[in-house]
Amino acid sequence: MIQLPEQGELSAVAAKSMAQHIAFSPYIFQATVALKELGILQFIDKNRRKGVLLSEIVDAVNVSEYGVSVLLDFALTCGLVTLTPDESEQDSLPRYGITKVAFFLLHDEMSIVNFDFTQHFGYQGLANLTESIKTGKPEGLKVFGDWPTLYPHLPELPDKTRESWFAFDHFYSDHAFDEILPLVFASQPKHIVDIGGNTGRFTTKCLQYDSEVQMTIMDLPPQLAKAQKNIAAAGFSERFHPFPCDMLDPKQALAKNADVYWMSQFLDCFSEPQIKTILSNIANGISGQQRVLILETFWDAQKFDAAAFSLNATSLYFTCFANGNSRMYAADKFTALVEKSGLKIEQQIDDIGLGHSLLVCSKATN
Repeated sequence: MIQLPEQGELSAVAAKSMAQHIAFSPYIFQATVALKELGILQFIDKNRRKGVLLSEIVDAVNVSEYGVSVLLDFALTCGLVTLTPDESEQDSLPRYGITKVAFFLLHDEMSIVNFDFTQHFGYQGLANLTESIKTGKPEGLKVFGDWPTLYPHLPELPDKTRESWFAFDHFYSDHAFDEILPLVFASQPKHIVDIGGNTGRFTTKCLQYDSEVQMTIMDLPPQLAKAQKNIAAAGFSERFHPFPCDMLDPKQALAKNADVYWMSQFLDCFSEPQIKTILSNIANGISGQQRVLILETFWDAQKFDAAAFSLNATSLYFTCFANGNSRMYAADKFTALVEKSGLKIEQQIDDIGLGHSLLVCSKATN
């Protein structure tokens, strides 16, 4: 369980310093973008054992000394680079090195995925966050199109934007899938229904894992078309069954004859009333023998502060871009929704992948 920081633990000087970081945080982000896109950080990183002179960086990246130096001066104060004299040279010219923070921005997959998602998808539209909070609508979407919600229009995003969005979406789930598959198949299911299966990554994993399992994806037609194409390319069309649907329709029928109904990072895309509608519909449509498996990331069930921070930041993505009313939920709030819907939680397994939790559910008995 994440431990929230104690209020008032910072000194006045430290608190004021952090306030300046918040005030200038857009500059920090965009300066880091420039340092990466121009290859400045990469060049320093490549030569990090010895360090590099300013003139060497200027020559390597083909940018003016002014441009390189103004970025590096700021990077020094942001904790991205270091500057130390080279005692081995007569003139003792200072050499730039790279910090651990910058190293992770360049080499850590999670940091890269989060950074690219913010840069290519979220940065511009986040200026509309206040409006989204007021209206309960994804006002940030206006930078991409006149769309009421995001998900039906994912194929229409610009290429780089769409690529970064899917990289962000897949990164967290993919790290959980390999670990979760033995749990999913522990009961030897013959038919699994993947509700909100998106591009079909989990369904493909299941088809690869078990040579006999039949898989159905229930999703909106645009997502289903992409999933069908991907699964066909993987050679599993014979055991795949598309099921177009709208899970927000309280009368939506479920795909039949399934042993397991699966949802991965699907329900956090909806508001609390919508989650209750979806789960109640599922509870009404299943028998006592069928199981509902829900994989989610609860922000208060994380081991590390950075994970809770990232998940709560992701909530603002839902507010500003996805639909204006969904979020990453706290565990107790989410489990209460599950239990109010007519399902009972048989087991909760935490710390899967990069901080996922699995809820194993069945139909509640009256």
